[in-house]
Amino acid sequence: MNLQNLKVIFNKPARCWEEALPIGNGSLGAMIYGGVKYETIQLNEESIWSCGPRRRENPDAFKYLPEIRKTILEGNIKRAEELSVFALSGTPHSEGNYEPLGYLDIYFEEVESDKVKNYTRYLDISNAICKVEFDVDNIRYKKIYFSSYPDKVIVVKICSSKTGAVSLRAKFRREYQEDIDKCGKVDNDKIFFECLAGEGRGVSFSAVLKAVSKDGDVYTIGDNLFVKNATEVMLLITSTTSYKEKDYFNWCLKTVEQASKYVFENLYKRHTEDYKSLFSRVEFYIDTKDSSKCTELTTPERINLLREGYKDEELIVLLFQFGRYLLISSSRPGCLPPNLQGIWNKEMKPPWGSKYTININLQMNYWPAEVCNLSECHMPLFDLLEKMYENGKITAQRMYGCRGFCAHHNTDIWGDTAPQDIYLPATYWPMGAAWLCLHIWEHYEYTGDINFLKRYYYLMKEAALFLLDYLIEDKNGYLVTCPSCSPENRYKLNGEVYSLTYMPTMDIQIITALFEKVKKANNVLKLNDEIVEKIEYALNKLPPIKIGKHGQIQEWIEDYEEAEPGHRHISHLFGLYPEDQITFEKTPHLFKAAKKTLQRRLDYGSGHTGWSRAWIICFWARLKEGNKAYENILELLKKSTLPNLLDNHPPFQIDGNFGATAGIAEMLMQSSDETIELLPALPDSWERGYIKGLKARGGHTIDLYWENGTFKMARIVIGFRESVAIKYKDSFVVIKGSQGEEKIISYNDFSR
Repeated sequence: MNLQNLKVIFNKPARCWEEALPIGNGSLGAMIYGGVKYETIQLNEESIWSCGPRRRENPDAFKYLPEIRKTILEGNIKRAEELSVFALSGTPHSEGNYEPLGYLDIYFEEVESDKVKNYTRYLDISNAICKVEFDVDNIRYKKIYFSSYPDKVIVVKICSSKTGAVSLRAKFRREYQEDIDKCGKVDNDKIFFECLAGEGRGVSFSAVLKAVSKDGDVYTIGDNLFVKNATEVMLLITSTTSYKEKDYFNWCLKTVEQASKYVFENLYKRHTEDYKSLFSRVEFYIDTKDSSKCTELTTPERINLLREGYKDEELIVLLFQFGRYLLISSSRPGCLPPNLQGIWNKEMKPPWGSKYTININLQMNYWPAEVCNLSECHMPLFDLLEKMYENGKITAQRMYGCRGFCAHHNTDIWGDTAPQDIYLPATYWPMGAAWLCLHIWEHYEYTGDINFLKRYYYLMKEAALFLLDYLIEDKNGYLVTCPSCSPENRYKLNGEVYSLTYMPTMDIQIITALFEKVKKANNVLKLNDEIVEKIEYALNKLPPIKIGKHGQIQEWIEDYEEAEPGHRHISHLFGLYPEDQITFEKTPHLFKAAKKTLQRRLDYGSGHTGWSRAWIICFWARLKEGNKAYENILELLKKSTLPNLLDNHPPFQIDGNFGATAGIAEMLMQSSDETIELLPALPDSWERGYIKGLKARGGHTIDLYWENGTFKMARIVIGFRESVAIKYKDSFVVIKGSQGEEKIISYNDFSR
């Protein structure tokens, strides 16, 4: 696929949010509708949240913890769940939620919608720009939109082929106008609005719009900005909050004034050069004989043809790169991590609060970061972990009497770690911090950044310390978590349906992963930390992963009957992906059982949410089942993808986009500490192609080519590990070299 074809295309303005096109610079996002007579741009700023920091630990948690544990271990789950609702739930129960910034409405004079011809609207993800073009009365109108990371503004350029044909009125609005405390003009070329947070009620923020016109008149009346008789006008939009800036209003003014010192062409160049320095690292191409004409169709038309059975491999390439585009656009150094909707949300009370859900969703957002050569985009997650640390220490001590730090299944921009909501299948699960800390080792494995590991090791250690204190002995002498749950599933016991349990399989796998990685970090950093001895003792007392009556990996420590055999969460396969505890080489019996587990889930209807389907792609890739992974990519596109390519839970949830990108990468290349496997799950439909720029553990960069479904050649730039085994099918080639050295291997190297 040529980079010019990496476009999400429409032939008409968006009729709804799900047809609008997303742009973002990590913190400032917009959805572009592309209207003709009336244009609306839906705006977001990442740190607009409804509540401020709060302490929500239940003061009675530690008092009732022994009884809750006792009743669970005795099998009296009903009593344990009743007591947990009262004693373990947060006070108050819920965190705040992510809110939209608002809208910028633009009304165009002397442009009639019913006279429009040759309309096109597209998102060019190779340059991170959106364009709208159309003709009215033989006048060509063009609009270009982008959100600039270097200049911290959204830029909109509007121009016409006829001199003086652009006249418009622009105005900010929010869904609830009464939320706006101040608005109006700053001066003749700028308008603003401001929302003030009450005591403890989230953040205050401002937005500013400035117009720059070469030949038209720019003026303001009230809270409206007017442009009259221009040939070309540039609109600059920015926003920030009290979460980031004490004087957030003046920050906005200074930011748009600074940006306005550049002409549009320079702003465009600064934006695209910055963006391409990340995006252009990876190229992906699948040779197809019968889908090239699809690139001329609109994206909704292509999705519909796919549903009818038409092949469109280039749409899969677009989906892969779209995930990388979204990560760059919603997660840049110095920004917050992408939440459930990235940074794109129009609802004042969005689904699930558009929070950071950390029993898979936030983690999935970062699955493509390292392998898809976007390590810098991983950094906001570690900033958030540091915010969670102080809160998590308090939560661990007050609720459980434990050292270290912990978090439950949600957090927010303040790093809240107390239980969220009252939802038995999810709320009382204290493993969120432990899972997130695995990303620290992940980043090190791909980058070899020893200073990074030194800085963040304490988080891994403290999460492990909490678990060492939290584990208790069961009747068999195993160390177990109690209480816990298997997110977000339920089981049947004695004719009743329950959620709470002790030591579900996912907990075994997370604890094993964290403990092993703390040990590895100790070796790398040469710390000789006393925690290692305690970890080794605990590892030997963890229960084993069991195989149940259906030949499946047991989800719980007992082989309970599942309340929902087709549940969207497949938590007990965490050890298959994202971890690599379950492999054909190391654990063939568990590998076989994992395949049975996944197929059983699918037979009962799993994959009905977008992110779950994306996780399934990753599972099939790890199981080396390329055709099944491919089938699930198609299912994701057919059933869980919106017209603008955003993932559909439903409703929209961005994790499925990121999970799909990660899954496609896993189909083409997998890596462990010292081995890189090429084309482990190549589907039959991808007969010929290449992918350039993938990253492997050890810091290696891989360009990979194949023909007739067979590996042809790879170019490997050696990373910080100077020796690596390259695997293709059942053959190995060991290569050695110094960091930065390029090595070429071909198919013949494996046949010697």
